[in-house]
Amino acid sequence: MVPTTVRAALADQPVADAVCLEAGAGVGNTTEGLLAAGAERVYAVTDDPAHARATRERVGDGARAAVVRADVRAVPLPDDSMDLITAHGLCNVLPPDALDAALAELSRVAAPGARLVVDDYDPLPAGARMREVVALANAASDLSSGESALTFYPARHLRRVCEGWGWTVERETTLLEPVPWTPAHVRAHRDSAREALADESNAAAAAVRDALDRLDPTRAAGDAGRMYSLAFRRPA
Repeated sequence: MVPTTVRAALADQPVADAVCLEAGAGVGNTTEGLLAAGAERVYAVTDDPAHARATRERVGDGARAAVVRADVRAVPLPDDSMDLITAHGLCNVLPPDALDAALAELSRVAAPGARLVVDDYDPLPAGARMREVVALANAASDLSSGESALTFYPARHLRRVCEGWGWTVERETTLLEPVPWTPAHVRAHRDSAREALADESNAAAAAVRDALDRLDPTRAAGDAGRMYSLAFRRPA
């Protein structure tokens, strides 16, 4: 089933007969949405083996869909080859340097006149319970890799970055407000943070691990913030 946020983000886009790239495939929500809207072919790119398997099981891997195991900063596709590129919930897992590198690569494969749809989250407001979850996820990631796990970019920031790579913004719309952060979201971030700390044994890691153990997914969940959609066009 295609999520309502994906359907809303694609509703005003020329998907029919387009060659598309889903950057950061996740479990294939946008790939399925693009195929349902009549895309000629969709390349679902992810560097996560579990996501690749889930997307392949969901949409197949054949004439109209291809699951590509690759980093979005190094997409094995030709220059000027994609009519429509989507990044649904991708940017928040990219730190600033990776974000810029990814947009450079997406711009490389975009054909003249191509469209780009970026769907992501504004920063969480003060007082949102999910802020603690994000802080712990980032602390765990920073201790293990030196980088944040999550960065919620304001819509205006992503507009400026995409414009810097030659894209012209055509519209901005709200997909969710507030965003329903569920206990399942909290558990997923908690489990990912625990995994990141698996090989860390210093005092800071122990403190973060203790805080994760005390985290109650039901209490930490809640409605907060905004998910937005930005649509851009490449000059013809």
